[in-house]
This record gives sequence, structure tokens and C-alpha cells, in this order.
Amino acid sequence: MGEHVIKLPDVGEGVAEAELVEWHVKVGDLVREDTVLAAVMTDKATVEIPSPVDGEILWLGAEIGDTVAIGSPIVRLKVAGEGNVKAAVEPAPEVKAAAKPAEAVPSPAAVAAPKPADPPAKVSPAAAPKAMRPASVSGAPRAEGEKPLASPAVRLRAKEAGIDLRQVPGSGPAGRISHEDIDAFLARGPQLARATGLAQKDGVEDIKVVGLRRKIAEKMSLAKSRIPHITYVEEIDVTALEELRATLNKEKRAAKSGLERPKLTLLPFLMRAMVKAIGEQPNLNALFDDDAGIIHQHEGIHIGIAAQTPNGLVVPVVKHAEARDLWDCAAEVNRLADAAKAGTASREELSGSTITITSLGAMGGVATTPVINYPEVAIVGVNKIMVRPVWDGTQFIPRKMMNLSSSFDHRVIDGWDAAVFVQRIKALLETPALIFVD
Repeated sequence: MGEHVIKLPDVGEGVAEAELVEWHVKVGDLVREDTVLAAVMTDKATVEIPSPVDGEILWLGAEIGDTVAIGSPIVRLKVAGEGNVKAAVEPAPEVKAAAKPAEAVPSPAAVAAPKPADPPAKVSPAAAPKAMRPASVSGAPRAEGEKPLASPAVRLRAKEAGIDLRQVPGSGPAGRISHEDIDAFLARGPQLARATGLAQKDGVEDIKVVGLRRKIAEKMSLAKSRIPHITYVEEIDVTALEELRATLNKEKRAAKSGLERPKLTLLPFLMRAMVKAIGEQPNLNALFDDDAGIIHQHEGIHIGIAAQTPNGLVVPVVKHAEARDLWDCAAEVNRLADAAKAGTASREELSGSTITITSLGAMGGVATTPVINYPEVAIVGVNKIMVRPVWDGTQFIPRKMMNLSSSFDHRVIDGWDAAVFVQRIKALLETPALIFVD
């Protein structure tokens, strides 16, 4: 038998280290070739590490959350044959003189067993001192409306302690409640609560922040610590847009690729409206390198779509939205969302955004304060659509209304420019035909 050491392989071009986010095996497990041993993460891309050999796990070289350098040993296995490392030569066992026969040692049970004691003298309950008398705990809580018996002092104490005397069993005549009964009730309160399914819980679970959650926390902290946010909320009437969207979705015409056109959500319309608005205000489509004091204003519009996945929030990127129509935007959003949820999105698909959309769908709330995707300078937040009464000058009529909650880097974007940008999007969404006009 030999030993085989597995080192952390190269998991991406230019990557020098990776964070261990999951072990799929433990010491003592028998694994076969291609069994997934662990998962590591680098820049939001998760990579699984398979075993190249059959064997038994002898040693794991890192803990969840550790950062491991490329080429570092992470697993040692016992394998058939020589393996890929030479086993360490163990020193010969030291020869010791034979020990003298040990004296008989009593068993732990014999040592621990106490000597039988004389039976205690019987004491009648009446003769027992008050401190020795067992308090009555068998009294059941009183029925609804039944008034408990207690002295004014006991009632005052119960009131100050927040105790409902109807729940306190009384040990006195006719169930009268004494101070001792209050003491007994307070002492066994948690036990009574557990009996009713309302148990007090005092446990604390420590959850190490690792992997994607740690990266999200770091990026959000960076964004909030460096960017002075200004959030602008605007109400938009999307009644006409929703009617147009429903009409377009009824058509089953094939796309240019020959495939059936994808179903349109609100996002593709918003993306096309943003493309038009950015054409008039290109300073919104930028990254701010505040260390160098440089604003990188991009011509290509790469819209990040914040997406919730089982592992946390990721931002897949629709590249070159300026060159895509409604259905192409919709198809790319669907493709990226599926890849993000399945954990198969590549590093390239999760980076390179120049402006971001965040949406919680039907749970979007009335208004939000989105955190900018650093180092971008703007983020557009979509809130849920609700039917609200709107005054048309003569009467209130039901309209489908939605708020856009958008945040901007106030170092780069003035409040006026932010308002102009959002108002332009509002005009395009409220008159959706304008979206199709070049």
C-alpha cells in the first residue's frame, strides 16, 4: 500500500489561490476515481476537485473558509501500489523491560459504588419543617373565567413579574396561591413552557461566513464605505406596457435564429429603455476608479442582472445590450439566470457589467434603496407592480403602477442628472412604442 497526495490544481488563468467552500468527503471515506472531493471558489466561480485515483482518505489539508494556494496539498489518500509519495520511515519501536504483574485493581463500578447507608427515619409530612415539605405542583391551570385565590401582596408580586395567576397552581386551602407557589412557578417556568410547545430557546449557532456569502459581504461593505449613495424613487404607470407585453407574448413567431421567441417579462423593456437613456447620458454607463481618480466611461452597455440563487446573490451580465432587441435581451437573461441558479455560470458571464438592474419580482416592495454594484456608478431597482387608483382629472381610475428605486454615486452623478435619467426611462416605459423608435 502507498500514499497519494492531491494538490490544489490550477483553477483559472491568473488565479494564485482559492477559497475552500465545501468538503464532499471525510477522513476514512473510500473514494473512487472521479469522486468529487471538494469545491473551491475564486471570484464567484465554483470549481469541483475530483479524485484522480481510488483510495481511502487519510488526511484533509484545510478547513471550510481557508484560502489555499495553487499547488498546496489538500488531500492524502491510502492507495493500492506505491502512490505518488514515499511513506515516511517510522522509527523502530523502543524495547522496554517487561513490567511487573499489575496488582488487582478494583473495577470503576466497584470504586464508584457507595456503601449502603442506613435507611432514613420516616418523618411525617406534618412534622417535617416547612423547608422540607414538597410544594404542590399538581394543580392544573384554572379554567377560563375562574378567579384565582391569592392575597393582595401575592397579586402585586405576580403583576410586577408579569405572571398570569390563572396559570399558577395553588398549594393552599381551596387552591390559594402563596409566595412559595410563585417561587415554584418561576423556577419551573421553562419546563411548563416546553410542555405547551412554547419552550424557551437559548442556543446560539455560529455560522462561518465563507464562499459566495463572504464575497457578497465584502463587496457590499466596500460599496457602502466608498460610495456616497443617492437614491431616487419615481412612480411609473406601466398599464400600456403590460398590455403591449401581453399582446407580444401571444404571438408565437420564430426569432431570427429559427427558435420560438422567449416570453417577455418587464426586464427586456427596461433594458431597452436604459439603452436609450444611456445614449443621451453616457456618464451613467461608467466605472469609477476612485483610487486613481479616473472615470472609465464605456461605449458598450453591459447590464448586470442581480439574481438570487440557492447560494446567494450573483450578477450575471448581458453583454452589449445596445446591440440586442427585446427578444434577444429576454433570451440572454433567461440563459444567464438558469446558469446562475445551476451554479454553472462562468467567470466571464459574472463579470464586466457597467450598470446593474436589481429586481425582487412580485416581492419587490413599494420602494427600496439598492446598493450600487461597485465600481459602477448607478443601479436601477424594480419594485412590484400594483393596481392603484389614479386621478385622470375627472375621476379615479385603476392603473398598473410600479416604482423605480435607483441609486447613484453622488461623487460622479449629480441629483439633477439622476432625475433626468430616471424621468427618461419613465417616459419610455409609459409610452412603450417609443422604445421601438430609433
